Amino acid sequence: MESFKFGNRVEVIKGDITKIKVDAIVNAANNSLLGGGGVDGAIHAAGGKAILEECMKIREKQGGCKTGEAVITTAGNLPAKYVIHTVGPVWSGGQSGEEDLLRNSYRNSLRLAVEHGVESIAFPNISTGVYMFPKELAAKIAIDEVLKFLEKDSSIQKVLFVCYNEDNYRLYREICTSKREGI
Repeated sequence: MESFKFGNRVEVIKGDITKIKVDAIVNAANNSLLGGGGVDGAIHAAGGKAILEECMKIREKQGGCKTGEAVITTAGNLPAKYVIHTVGPVWSGGQSGEEDLLRNSYRNSLRLAVEHGVESIAFPNISTGVYMFPKELAAKIAIDEVLKFLEKDSSIQKVLFVCYNEDNYRLYREICTSKREGI
């Protein structure tokens, strides 16, 4: 597994998020919370029915999860304690508040993590698959929001950006490197 450290608390990893041992992994979920394709399907498949059962309870209580919001469940069979499900925006040209919604996905996931005592968290590349968010813009937003959050909060000790493919891994590494050089 390739990795790149950015400071003491942020690391970029090329790998499978369902195999990462952290307190919480973030799921790029859909509004229904019932699983789907990509990372969402992989997390539900690897985590087992306990995740889906808790998602169904959340649906009964609040009707799913709105774009930009986040909810938390058990991690089932995954090596994490929790799964934080967040719904990133579908890209529709950038004129529908997609950037703000993606920022909210990261912020709300981190807030929920802190509320549940999470010290280590792993993020996938939210909205960059079937939701077609431009990968470079999504990576800049992700890194920016996480770094802003970590400046104000010291309870989260480790944030991992888990990139499933080489393109996203290289992109995150380049953005982190350019930020480091700008310090």
